[in-house]
Amino acid sequence: MTDYFEVHERDGAARVGELRLSSPRSTPALVDDVLEDAGSLWSQSREVPDGDESTLTVLPHRAFPGGTATEVQESFAVDSPDVDYPSVAVVSSEHVDDHGTDAYALSNVQSVMGHGAALVEAVVDVREAIPADTALLFSGVATPRNVALLAYAGVDLFDATAAVVKGTEGRYLTTDEAYFLEDLDELPCSCPACQQPREEFTREDCAEHNRHALASELAIVRRRIRDGRLRDYLEGQARHDQWLTAAMRELDSQWGYLEERTPILRDAQINAATEDTLRRVEIQRFADRVTTRYRNRFDNPLVLVPCSATKPYSESQSHRQFHDVIQWRGHLVSMTSPIGVVPQELETTYPAQHYDTVVTGRWSEDEKEFVAEVLQRYLERNDYPKIVAHVPDEGYRDIVERVEKRLDLGITYTVAEHPTDEQSLANLAEALSGELKYSKREREHNTVRAIADYLLGDGAGDDLFADIQTTGRYPKIQVRDSEDTQLATMVPQYGTLSFTLAGAKRWVDSNAPTKRVEIDGFVPHGSVLAPGVVDADEDIRVGDEVIVEGPKAFAIGRAEMFGREMAESTRGIACEIRHVEET
Repeated sequence: MTDYFEVHERDGAARVGELRLSSPRSTPALVDDVLEDAGSLWSQSREVPDGDESTLTVLPHRAFPGGTATEVQESFAVDSPDVDYPSVAVVSSEHVDDHGTDAYALSNVQSVMGHGAALVEAVVDVREAIPADTALLFSGVATPRNVALLAYAGVDLFDATAAVVKGTEGRYLTTDEAYFLEDLDELPCSCPACQQPREEFTREDCAEHNRHALASELAIVRRRIRDGRLRDYLEGQARHDQWLTAAMRELDSQWGYLEERTPILRDAQINAATEDTLRRVEIQRFADRVTTRYRNRFDNPLVLVPCSATKPYSESQSHRQFHDVIQWRGHLVSMTSPIGVVPQELETTYPAQHYDTVVTGRWSEDEKEFVAEVLQRYLERNDYPKIVAHVPDEGYRDIVERVEKRLDLGITYTVAEHPTDEQSLANLAEALSGELKYSKREREHNTVRAIADYLLGDGAGDDLFADIQTTGRYPKIQVRDSEDTQLATMVPQYGTLSFTLAGAKRWVDSNAPTKRVEIDGFVPHGSVLAPGVVDADEDIRVGDEVIVEGPKAFAIGRAEMFGREMAESTRGIACEIRHVEET
């Protein structure tokens, strides 16, 4: 049971938490000044220390280096005593048990540093085995250059040992390099240790600088996590060391680990500045849901168009010109890197209106192939009577032609020189000549159903909203049943749906997959804390709409933890409640 560590904010596997000592500390953080080691049992027997709430106590342990045989680890395993103060159990990534402590220190951390795959495997194995609301400690390895990646992977606690040792060896650390002190003509830092002439700067000063640099980098990491922008920062930071870049990419391949921990919506913008952005969970999840859950419900031709810098696309000048010509006679789908394809109904759904990309007019081969694969899967799932590609030559047409060839399609191309020039728009109008318009009602109903499919699963839109009426103005659509009872509201800043109690009951009674949180015998108001959760569906993600049920209450709200975390945690807010009724 975790009593002295609580997670407050999440950014994928990275968390801002609170180490609840007598003097609380925000994590990820350095903790060597409050760390007390009870000692190794290899050399002698150890008494369980008295401990107190001012320190984080490492309980008596046997540490195993990497590669230690499993039978040896099992034979010499230590059962951690149950103590009533902040405590740490020492574990190997190759043999992990839940010791009921507040934090876990990785004994074989030195053997996995410098090797991307080994590091990621170790972190994932440990994090999957220990409770979600416990802290992970890496000792003796953190530097200003690697600590952002370690925090991104899911490590919470560090010490300054490696940074200090390198300083005493004359290595001056920054976030991008480790300099030999004698090679520095001036000190590229303004920390307290560096406020002196270079010729007076000693190795002891260098060690102090390194500690300041590490603490400063951790402050940046905490800020980035709070902003939901750590990945943007890491894509640049990891470039300073090849093994860090490799580790980041290995983490991207751990889909289950990262996807479970990544919110389905957030306010933060995604900056698509490198091709590593294509591998981000948010990007891959959107592409997957569009090609496995979304289903086109219009009978009109498909019109493929380029994306725009303005989000949502429909508010851009270019898309307004497209709409003036199309006049709802075609189903608009935007092509973009790094998102893939975006049907008009999902243009506000995270992250379709929450990204920005570097515009050079040239597409990389990775970008072309990613968007081509997404478009191919989309067209294999959705049938159209006709496909019109109103796209420029720069990358877009190459992508469409690849898919046209793979699927043996006949596609009409309408752009002469630029999508918004007079001739191109005339060609687009001609391609849609004779097509019937679909109504505002059909457009709004299909938007609501498409969002439900995206959020809840294939077919959920038809199961939930077969007989509805809509009010309000797009994108603030209100969904009502045939008796004018409000069921849900479209949330324009995220492109999601916010259910009422009536909508939640319809959801429960439908065939659409539900996301349920079972609570104890109380009536929640405002929020449900993790200790009150009895069980939760494992497919719940942060930001999901959730049904909250207990012996005394039925409620609808939004998840603040992923499902397994709700069930395992003993501290923190599991979900925020919007509407509740006593039962």
